[in-house]
Amino acid sequence: MVRGSCLCGDVVWEAAGDLQWMSHCHCSMCRKAHGSAFSTYVAAPADGFRLVRGQERVARYESSPGFLRPFCSRCGSVVVATDPAEERVFMPAGCLDDDPGVRPAAHIFVASKAVWHEIAGDLPRFDAYPPGVGGPEVARESGPAAREGAVGGSCLCGGVAYEVEGGLEAIYNCHCSRCRKARSAAYACNAFAEASRFRWVRGEEQLESFKVPEAKRFASCFCRVCGASLPRVDATRGRAVIPAGTLDGDPGARERFHIFCGSKAPWYEISDDLPQFEEYEPGRS
Repeated sequence: MVRGSCLCGDVVWEAAGDLQWMSHCHCSMCRKAHGSAFSTYVAAPADGFRLVRGQERVARYESSPGFLRPFCSRCGSVVVATDPAEERVFMPAGCLDDDPGVRPAAHIFVASKAVWHEIAGDLPRFDAYPPGVGGPEVARESGPAAREGAVGGSCLCGGVAYEVEGGLEAIYNCHCSRCRKARSAAYACNAFAEASRFRWVRGEEQLESFKVPEAKRFASCFCRVCGASLPRVDATRGRAVIPAGTLDGDPGARERFHIFCGSKAPWYEISDDLPQFEEYEPGRS
């Protein structure tokens, strides 16, 4: 039995039976929905799946004709996709509470990968779906170009857009359990900027946020229409936390290191040569 849940814990599910085909997807829609470099899903038999609680919390966005992306309407976590007509359900691995036992088998849609992310390791790579596998449309045009001297980003539905004046310096990969739940991914990819350099271009009225009650400051921000992760402006510290998967175009910044590796998902192996830290990088807390 494998269990999964969203960041706030309102949506909980469990799956029994042999899990199949865990893969990392680099398509533009998954990057927008999860706010990270890629999403990771694992398939489970539909007849062994049960939604334990939270059906009333699940919202859905139709990202492609007939393809619905579910998310928790309270905290924004991407949750499990179910289809009564299919024999399998697809679980976002970042939300799993147990080790699924299986490990990633491939990278898919690498032709659409983020320009700021370099794929490392020896897993097979496919430009689109693997041979013999079909599915919904997975590409979407980026948002409008940012003004000269600025970096822009947007959500999956395009209703929310933002800009950062002066660009970004680096992207940080966080493997803590809260970030995995918030992004429903192997890890969160975040860039940071002074709040004074950040502005919403449109759609601020579509923002939702969730603060983890027991956390000092951990919170998530997302679009209430499509569920995509979005920047969070921390007024108390004067900075904006920007999910790199929502960036449009090349931000110039690249991934710098991995933090909270002591909490990383058991099913994910870090294969690149970036520095790794058990918790925060030295000098930060």
